Amino acid sequence: MGIYLNPDNEGFLTAVRSEIYVDKTGLIEYTNKCLNTEQKYICVSRPRRFGKSMALNMLAAYYSRGCDSKELFEDFKVRKHQSFGEHLNKYDVIFLNMQHFLLRTRKQEVPEYLEQVVINEIREEYGDLFSKQETSLVYILERIYVRTKKKFIFLIDEWDCVMREKQELEEIQIQYLNFLFSLLKDQTYVALDYMTGILPIKKYGVHSALNMFGEYSMINQKALEKYTGFTESEVKELCVQYDMDFIETSSWYDGYTFRKFKHIYNPKSVVEAMSCQDFSNYWTSTEVYDALKSYIDMDFDGLRENIVQMIGGGQVRVDTRSFRNDMRNFETKDDVLTLLIHLGYLAYDAEIMEAFIPNKEIIEEFETAMRVRGWPEVMNVLKASEKLLEDTISCNEEGVARGLDRAHMEVASILTYNDENSLGAAIGLAYYSARKDYRLVREMPTGYGFADVIFLPLPHTKRPAMVIELKYDKTAETAIKQIKDKKYMQALEGYVGEVLLVGVNYDRVDKTHSCVIEKVYAI
Repeated sequence: MGIYLNPDNEGFLTAVRSEIYVDKTGLIEYTNKCLNTEQKYICVSRPRRFGKSMALNMLAAYYSRGCDSKELFEDFKVRKHQSFGEHLNKYDVIFLNMQHFLLRTRKQEVPEYLEQVVINEIREEYGDLFSKQETSLVYILERIYVRTKKKFIFLIDEWDCVMREKQELEEIQIQYLNFLFSLLKDQTYVALDYMTGILPIKKYGVHSALNMFGEYSMINQKALEKYTGFTESEVKELCVQYDMDFIETSSWYDGYTFRKFKHIYNPKSVVEAMSCQDFSNYWTSTEVYDALKSYIDMDFDGLRENIVQMIGGGQVRVDTRSFRNDMRNFETKDDVLTLLIHLGYLAYDAEIMEAFIPNKEIIEEFETAMRVRGWPEVMNVLKASEKLLEDTISCNEEGVARGLDRAHMEVASILTYNDENSLGAAIGLAYYSARKDYRLVREMPTGYGFADVIFLPLPHTKRPAMVIELKYDKTAETAIKQIKDKKYMQALEGYVGEVLLVGVNYDRVDKTHSCVIEKVYAI
């Protein structure tokens, strides 16, 4: 049992002892399938606070010969899998947290220091198989395999820390990537390599430096979707257990979506909310996340407009293919938006290739960043949104029209009204303050189409629901008629109480809004 070779199960035991632990041991069934196959190289990239290190501790507890974890896993899902006993505590595991190596190196480079400390531990176990003077980790592992036929499982945390913290030193990055390549690529001693970080594998030109890895990222988590965060069913169980409202939990922490699992929650924030019995912003600022302020202010054509559209509840199309998987080389706005997806600031729907701000917690981060970086036009709209909401609830049609006119004038230099979609984004921005009491849904499926904007009141707010239909060069009355004709009220199934039908039209010639509001009741 050591720090790097065959660690014990204390890391996973700490997680299991915690007040809240959600069983994700099903991941082991998947990694067992990948053992000693072409799929044995797995790179999982997710934002901070999404359980990457916990997953590695779990895998170490399961595979490592340095511990006996049979009782530890006894009550978890993996115990029922056919392969459970076959691989339990049967492998030599090399566990590497690259962040720790980076922090401890001074004059030495990461690869040199890593080899030194790992070889020291391997020597205690296999020192009779290689000379005391040997300093090549690759040679030593090859020698051990030839003599014993034992294979190793590599668990690598924070694999990308060199890329993130040595952004300007490309020579050091290349040296580091070459070290990983020689250590892992086509090596017979590798049974499995499970590697985690925030960024996918670094690209040089159009090629990946570690092209043997299967990548599971926030663009596409593939078979690992349900292990990315908490699923909807897992969160519902926690809400029952802790007597917390599920709808409000969703508003704060849901929003990450994949092909099969459409509702993935930020796990750390959910745990904090349940434990503290309080819905709040638990997004922890780090050196990575503070960078949001500089990323959203980069000088790429269309970037600011896209940000404003998403703050207004809209979605924007993003081409993720050109991103070079680092935090320094940006050529288009799509590269910046793709990075924000990997950092967790944006969610991404791969089926329609669109990004959006996932939830209330994250939108507060954007608001803070805009305040600090100086987006006065947007901040003025946000400040005025409370008055607009009150005018709407009091059915002050002229007040609503004036408020929308002012909001449009403020953001006209950033957000162009060229269709009902952009108008919808502007409306969502103008009603920004409503999000403290409402869940905003853009283009919600209804009886015979899609309502443009629906505000569903959160529990205990005593606010009316609002169905908003937008028109462009028509009339507000036409918008109200469409709400009724297409039975948009059906989108409120399960809701009982007051509903405001809000019709809004924008006249391109006069550059003014008109508004009609009708009050009805859902039974």
